[in-house]
Amino acid sequence: MNNNLKKIVVENSDEIVKNWLEEVSKNRSNDYTSAISDELFQSTNREFVNVIFTSVDQQGITTELDDFSERLINLGWPLSYLTEGLQAFRRVTIDYILSQTEKVDSEYFANVLVMVDKWVEPIITQLVNEYSGSWEHTVSLQRVALQELSAPLIPVMENITIMPLIGTIDTERAKLIMENLLDGVIKHNAEVVLIDITGVPIVDTMVAHHIIQAAEAVRLIGSTCILVGIRPEIAQTIVNLGIDLGRFPTKSSLRKGFQTALELTNRRIVKSDDSEESIERLLDSLNKE
Repeated sequence: MNNNLKKIVVENSDEIVKNWLEEVSKNRSNDYTSAISDELFQSTNREFVNVIFTSVDQQGITTELDDFSERLINLGWPLSYLTEGLQAFRRVTIDYILSQTEKVDSEYFANVLVMVDKWVEPIITQLVNEYSGSWEHTVSLQRVALQELSAPLIPVMENITIMPLIGTIDTERAKLIMENLLDGVIKHNAEVVLIDITGVPIVDTMVAHHIIQAAEAVRLIGSTCILVGIRPEIAQTIVNLGIDLGRFPTKSSLRKGFQTALELTNRRIVKSDDSEESIERLLDSLNKE
């Protein structure tokens, strides 16, 4: 029975393909494929159905199916295109097989359903696994990228680095901040590190505790940590919570913190009063020449 059903499908593949293409094109104007060119849509559909028939003919997952799904993943086509296409293939194939028999009893109908399911289900499973693996890989890469961006350490001058923090700070991120701070201080030979919390919306006991731990760790390896970006509401919260930040310098702005960092590294900003006069003398000398 199964071989007979398979023979019907394979020998009449052209008719089934025609019906399938009509089926998948019905709702095109209402979904994501409406933005795809007709040429690309039709060529992709034909390749898809050919891959399906190859899998049916060889009774298993093929390299053609793996290659096709990988290309669609790289092009950004959603998994729903594949699953809906396979469900359409299931419906069209069952209808065609039943139309070739004058008398359909319950046993024959059940055999048709089971046979077509055996063709379609392994393909759906394989495609879902392919997409899931790709999504997990993409999410993993995005997570790493976000972690790198969530606690950057920027060397702005010899022996001075800045770590700007934006967003909430949880335990996992606090651990990353600690690791980046210690690695960066050693890597950049930093004497002073400025932690800028201007972009941190809430500083509670837990956040303050993590910051204190990070600053203390920096101090233990011979550097100084300056906390900058202390807004009035943050200062009030810290006082109300009874948090002691007296172990290291704090400043209201990054500018003031940077000035302190310069002083700690035996440097200062000097404004030259005769800068304009010097420029004029230089221009005069160039004109004479």
